[in-house]
Amino acid sequence: MKAKSAIPGNQGFTLIELLVVMLILGLLIGIVGPKLIGRSDDAKVSATRIQIESLVSALKMYKLDNGTYPSTEQGLEALVSPPQSGDVPKKWRKGGYLEKGKVPKDPWGNDYIYLFPGTHGDFDIVAYGADGVPGGEDYNKDIASWDSD
Repeated sequence: MKAKSAIPGNQGFTLIELLVVMLILGLLIGIVGPKLIGRSDDAKVSATRIQIESLVSALKMYKLDNGTYPSTEQGLEALVSPPQSGDVPKKWRKGGYLEKGKVPKDPWGNDYIYLFPGTHGDFDIVAYGADGVPGGEDYNKDIASWDSD
């Protein structure tokens, strides 16, 4: 006895129908794919801005507890472990000021540059962008704590 299909007249897809679907999917991937791939640099710039804002918040908490920001020499490491040189803070928060217990690197794998006192505010935090060197344009442009764009 031959098994009957649950839906009358449904015999499956023909080879031509499958080829048409594969062609359409290929075209979509070819058109949309490069546009999505090019967005990774934009995402890194956005992530850098978010990380800098997080570091700014942590530095403000540090100042609330200790009366001053860490020195340039103490650096951002003062947010995760008590400084042992310079103005040693007396009220350093147990556990530090950053959630993950380490200073993040920028999305390109470089260290953030920290200066206290800053030339643009109380302190400066800078990421040098994709090329990792000062200056540049587009994705190589520096991203700084005092920039709002």
